[in-house]
Amino acid sequence: MDILDNDLQDYLESHCDPEPQHLQAINRETHLKVLKPNMLSGHYQGRLLGFLSKLVQPELILEVGTFTGYATICLAEGLKAGGIIHTIEVNRELEEMLVSNFKKANISKKVIIHFGQATEIIDSLPYNNFDIVFIDADKKNNYSYYCFTFDKVRVGGLIIIDNVLWKGKVYGPEIDTDTKLIRELNDQIAADERVEKLILPVRDGLLVIRKK
Repeated sequence: MDILDNDLQDYLESHCDPEPQHLQAINRETHLKVLKPNMLSGHYQGRLLGFLSKLVQPELILEVGTFTGYATICLAEGLKAGGIIHTIEVNRELEEMLVSNFKKANISKKVIIHFGQATEIIDSLPYNNFDIVFIDADKKNNYSYYCFTFDKVRVGGLIIIDNVLWKGKVYGPEIDTDTKLIRELNDQIAADERVEKLILPVRDGLLVIRKK
């Protein structure tokens, strides 16, 4: 998943804050028990998500794609008192692990988990003031998630989309369907004058978008 070479990645991780113990435990458990554990945000990206959340100090966060809750916990680090994360996961089999992980991280009261199809759930949420939206779900629908969430984000809020460098394929000769969709996503958002945007070469690429 990492775009950067291993030596540089190791250097970056050694010069940021250490991975908290409860996140280390989730990292290990995910790799032992869950298919495709590389979908986990991991140490460096997790510290970045926590850092951004602390800068924004959100009251309301939306996460599309919970997986085992690692990124959810990182984003919760910056929540104001009484703040809430709504997180959406399609795989109900992860429920027991998620409940356990959020309890270990002491954020159970800050998280509302929704199981089901993301577009339907997003459409049903009665908010237009999310401070942060983090999109890390099925990549073919990323632009749909961006469009569905856009009007639910406050002016000055952030939308963060994961995996936008797609193992480097977006700037290489690859033309498979998934790569084409991610290129189109990046191009569409680059042309969107309603937002400021920046791709960070963190792990598989994070697109950070600020709504004007």
